[in-house]
Amino acid sequence: MTESSNEGVKMDRRTILAGISATLAATGAGAALAQPAPGTVSEKAPVSGKAPAVWLDMTQQELDDAYDQTKYAPNFLQVVNRYASNSNAMRARLGEPQRFTYGPTFMEQLEVYATRRPNAPIHIHIHGGAWHQRPAAEYAFAAEMLMNAGAHYVLPDFISVDQANGDLTPMVEQVRRAIAWTLRHAPSFGGDPERVYLSGFSSGSHLASVALLTDWRKDFDLPANAIKGAVLSSGIYDLKPVRLSARSKYVKFTDEMEESLSTQRHLARIDTPLVLAHGSYETPEFKRQTRDFAAALQAANKPVQFFINENYNHFEMMETFASPYGLLGRAVLEQMQLHSI
Repeated sequence: MTESSNEGVKMDRRTILAGISATLAATGAGAALAQPAPGTVSEKAPVSGKAPAVWLDMTQQELDDAYDQTKYAPNFLQVVNRYASNSNAMRARLGEPQRFTYGPTFMEQLEVYATRRPNAPIHIHIHGGAWHQRPAAEYAFAAEMLMNAGAHYVLPDFISVDQANGDLTPMVEQVRRAIAWTLRHAPSFGGDPERVYLSGFSSGSHLASVALLTDWRKDFDLPANAIKGAVLSSGIYDLKPVRLSARSKYVKFTDEMEESLSTQRHLARIDTPLVLAHGSYETPEFKRQTRDFAAALQAANKPVQFFINENYNHFEMMETFASPYGLLGRAVLEQMQLHSI
């Protein structure tokens, strides 16, 4: 596939994505960070005293709140608005990215922020948003650090769970196709297909982690070790408690979905070196998910590093991808064996 040359289509698509983001933000939900109203406690709960636990020691309300990051980050809207404004400022300095189509549907397009270094390594970022839709372009602000360090930064757009009628599987399949396209077409934008790395944030970390379970040789006729390393922040790696939470109001969980898309249940299929991290001000469940996944990988003798970023909430963690001095930016550069300029 080649770079799209239809400017009208590109403008329509970006306008649509921007409209989605603006509409959700106007409701006070912060676009992809929008959450349905937390679930209510069971009618059988006693009138006085604490309601019964539905997961670990959490009541239904506590569990719902633990999967709503906005409850623990009062500045979330300010931070996610910075994602967009800093991305716009970066493009104003460095120019617009190359845009390519990686799959058959309208949403399957990606942006490539290319470094000037020839045959450069590639970093693919899978953005978050509670599986709702946000334009990938709003996560472009991290490109400048990588471009200056001599790497390409690739940002795929993909379908939202709302557009997929509550099914997470199409999102995973599109992420897999975006990665496969990047590997196959790396030389077309000056990339080295032997040095492709992955990162994810929030629900993007979930999607990226599931993509790491892919049998690249069998499914895409690509090298088995196609992804050389991944940095995943603030993600979800087992869907059982999520299924019990208020997120089940917009994700139509099934037993098959829960099993196949819970990365922590398939450790034998993970060989990629991983860096896992969360902020100290994240929700109890987002901290536990990362901590438990790291412990499970370590127990299985898988290559993993685990970090806690003190005094950062969920949304602030994403911003550290953009700085060589931030926890995630430093982790990405070290994993790719690059140095900031």
